[in-house]
Amino acid sequence: MDISVETYPGHRGMPMPQGFELGARRIEVVDTLDQWFGPDYRYIKVKGDDGDLYILRVHDVHLTWELTMFKRSGSGGVATPPASKQVRFV
Repeated sequence: MDISVETYPGHRGMPMPQGFELGARRIEVVDTLDQWFGPDYRYIKVKGDDGDLYILRVHDVHLTWELTMFKRSGSGGVATPPASKQVRFV
């Protein structure tokens, strides 16, 4: 799912998420928990101000962002966003 992300320059100037929008919801990043690299992208695990965990993927060449996973705080399961452009939060 493509998302709109506000960034700040991190280590070596690489963009890091500061906040992002999911539909009408605005999520502020309160903590960056982990980061790992692929050939031309990075995965960044963050905690939102709503207490939920998110894994974002940024394509470093094109600077496009995707939500690849989220976990609701207090839930035991992990959710993968549907292929459509909308994510429903219950």
